[in-house]
Amino acid sequence: MTFIETLRRDWLSNVRGDVLAGIVVALALIPEAIGFSIIAGVDPKVGLYASVVIAIVISFAGGRPAMISAATAATAVLFGTLVREHGLQYLLAATILAGVLQIAAGWLRVGNIMRFVSRSVMTGFVNALAILIFMAQLPELLGVTWESYVMIAAGLAVIYLFPRLTRAIPSPLVCIVVLTVAGLLLGIDTRTVGDLGELPNALPMLLFPQIPLNLETLWIILPTSIAVAAVGLLESLLTASIVDQMTDTKSDKNRESVGQGIANIASGFFGGMAGCAMIGQSVINVKSGGRGRLSTFTAGAFLLFLLLVLGDIVGLIPMPALVAIMIMVSIGTFSWGSLNDLRKHPRRSSLVMLATVITVVGTHNLALGVGVGVLMSGIFFAWKVSQIFRVSSVLTADGRARDYLVEGQLFFASAEDFLEAMDFKEKLERVRIDVSKAHIWDLTGVNAVDMAVLKFRREGVVVELVGMNDASATIMDELAVHDQPGAMAKVLGH
Repeated sequence: MTFIETLRRDWLSNVRGDVLAGIVVALALIPEAIGFSIIAGVDPKVGLYASVVIAIVISFAGGRPAMISAATAATAVLFGTLVREHGLQYLLAATILAGVLQIAAGWLRVGNIMRFVSRSVMTGFVNALAILIFMAQLPELLGVTWESYVMIAAGLAVIYLFPRLTRAIPSPLVCIVVLTVAGLLLGIDTRTVGDLGELPNALPMLLFPQIPLNLETLWIILPTSIAVAAVGLLESLLTASIVDQMTDTKSDKNRESVGQGIANIASGFFGGMAGCAMIGQSVINVKSGGRGRLSTFTAGAFLLFLLLVLGDIVGLIPMPALVAIMIMVSIGTFSWGSLNDLRKHPRRSSLVMLATVITVVGTHNLALGVGVGVLMSGIFFAWKVSQIFRVSSVLTADGRARDYLVEGQLFFASAEDFLEAMDFKEKLERVRIDVSKAHIWDLTGVNAVDMAVLKFRREGVVVELVGMNDASATIMDELAVHDQPGAMAKVLGH
């Protein structure tokens, strides 16, 4: 595809929809960026500058059009200890190093690991994130004035009913405008964006972190940078997969990894903290009509415009308007069909989904929840495959030889069954092990074959191994030791 074709597809194919969606996202980014700054223990402008820089840079460098990246809770929470013990300058340095690690991960093609995330884990991740998005709104839902509840209800009504009139303007944007005007005209007593913290009124400045450039500094920031890079990439790649499904398009996960790294490096040099893709804002963007890179760029550029030019007006936006939008996102993100699927899907798949949800919601750690889900998926898969493994045997008519037929996958989960099927004390002259219907996968499988052959030989039995496919023969040639000198003592421990 030529540069012009790419430009038209990613930037100019949906100009009106992308611009309007980006404006909605920019408005929703402000309270979240301020909140994430508080989580990290830094001034609100650190999170706001990060959101501006990351969104603009990732629109060019990322691998997933229409996905929104900015300052996030997942990365902000990892900076708390570093900021308390060493200060803001070390946060900026850790952000830059995290970006470097993410670029390296992209070059190493870690985006390919997404193939190991099962559908059940993905569903659990989405449902957990929907729950966390709703839980994040609780401070604005509990202990507030009755007027706030009325405005939230009115905001939800606008969001869901306005599209019946027209879809020319995103309903979340209409919600913000209507509730802001109503709040000002009626003098309704609710919290506003301005109550969250002071908004910056100057462009972010290019700077270099004021820290000593030595190994001691590296050891201080490295653990935080590794954690931020890993969590940021995981959340970004999962979000990219979700947007892929929502838009029925493909994305370049490895380019996204590199793009996230470039964006975080830029954020650190402009006084911002590290961030990653945001599923909530990405869903808002897509549901508001965003499809191309222009929507992401507009979100970052319009956020900067809001802060510098319309800061006083933005500060008047009532929080109930933004809460209503995030509740809409929570409802839209949750996979309601998965509740019905609990009865229809295999029990193991449901357990993986529920474990992912419980872990993420219980720990507020997306990476840990996905890790638990992937681990359980792997264990269940290995167990399932091991159950279809079988070894049968036939004794020859003269009673002096036995033919074993191995069927299925021979690996760490089935190696024990393979050995238990062999009778090494049977008085035989010859044993034939037919593996034509089997596949040997790993070192444990190779070791099991080694052990079987050597145990029979120890009893004076001649062993013939037949029917091995090319892939199994390759791994056996590389790792098997039963034909090497001293193999009996090495494998059997004599």
